[in-house]
Amino acid sequence: MTVSGETTQTSNNTSLSHKLTSTTPFLSLKLYAVIAILVLCLLAAALLIFLCVRTTRASRKRKMRVKHSSGSIPLVSKEIAEIKSPSPRAVLDIGEGKIGNQNVKEVKEEMEIVDIERGKGNRSGLESDGSGPQNIGWGRWYSLKELEIATRGFSPENVIGEGGYGVVFRGILQDGSVVAVKNLLNNKGQAETEFKVEVEAIGKVKHKNLVGLIGYCAEGAQRMLVYEYIDNGNLEQWLHGDVGPVSPLTWDIRMKIAVGTAKGLAYLHEGLEPKVVHRDIKSSNILLDRKWNPKVSDFGLAKLLAPESSYVTTRVMGTFGYVSPEYASTGMLNEWSDVYSFGILLMEIITGRSPIDYSRPAGEMNLVDWFKGMIQSRRGEEVVDPLIEVQPSPRAMKRALLVCLRCIDLDVNKRPKMGQIVHMLEADDFPYRSLQETRSAR
Repeated sequence: MTVSGETTQTSNNTSLSHKLTSTTPFLSLKLYAVIAILVLCLLAAALLIFLCVRTTRASRKRKMRVKHSSGSIPLVSKEIAEIKSPSPRAVLDIGEGKIGNQNVKEVKEEMEIVDIERGKGNRSGLESDGSGPQNIGWGRWYSLKELEIATRGFSPENVIGEGGYGVVFRGILQDGSVVAVKNLLNNKGQAETEFKVEVEAIGKVKHKNLVGLIGYCAEGAQRMLVYEYIDNGNLEQWLHGDVGPVSPLTWDIRMKIAVGTAKGLAYLHEGLEPKVVHRDIKSSNILLDRKWNPKVSDFGLAKLLAPESSYVTTRVMGTFGYVSPEYASTGMLNEWSDVYSFGILLMEIITGRSPIDYSRPAGEMNLVDWFKGMIQSRRGEEVVDPLIEVQPSPRAMKRALLVCLRCIDLDVNKRPKMGQIVHMLEADDFPYRSLQETRSAR
């Protein structure tokens, strides 16, 4: 029996060996070679599928991209976006009217003031007492459950931006409206502080050039703010992103963005009481809609300035390159700090350069120093962004350059108000000093 079993096993092995070494019709290859090729193909396919899944997951975490004929840029701001009010509320809107040099009340537009006192509850009571949510006097209360459903459980796939102290999610409410939900992170009480500041600063007002905040959620430790979803990115992405050899931001579009931003800031400074100092004006905080209308966003660092106060002393906050020198050195904050930051922003719009760029030669790293040097050397026409296909007229260019220089004047008292800046940028015939006079004054 043992000899017979061994004989059978030997016969089977011989037969298997014969089959493996037999020639197949496929390219006249041996069977074992064909099997080896199939195994390698299966391994390669498995590896390819693994890499595709991994790449897809990684790409979902990146900012969404919007295609443009001349290139592509990230879809949304790393800060926040604006939202339309779901119910008609009285607002104060300077809108399209020109703002006078001295008093915003001179604006010839229909204006209405939001009646905050109509709301129930008080603004500082952000917690629910268990019997139902407390209102802050404006906007709509969203439950945590509503926002979880809207954002699919705050899925990483719905992250559209991260910045400041929060993560922004794209959400779809039950009525089908698309919103941006900013989930404030808990950073030693900063989330609570930012929540109250944004509610106080912009929850009660609306302007076409300011991001509109209309909803909120405050359950337990959660603090969330709800805005309209804007899908055309922010100014920083369009100025510094990959847009191809020709920028879609023409000179006229750039001036439209500058004027709209100035109107929004003029409303904060001159149309409200107490006035609001934004404190973090920069290109990434200027959101853009499909018609290139700018929306000033992210009021998490804003400060309210009472009428009797010329400044407020605060810990220096803001973004390097945009902060005014007097605020950086003293901590004394007022609207002139915003004016300085706007001047840097306008330089950025004109030149297409970042305020601080360490990749440039030593004399060009600091935008302000390079810009002033070019003006003093009578080379002002060379500062315009080379990606602008149609260059501006000499008069339009000089007017914009002059506004920049006046905004960043080291003498705070010589800086114009935001309302005056709007007038200067819009009016072709306003009386202004020549660039030569401005240079000599510095």
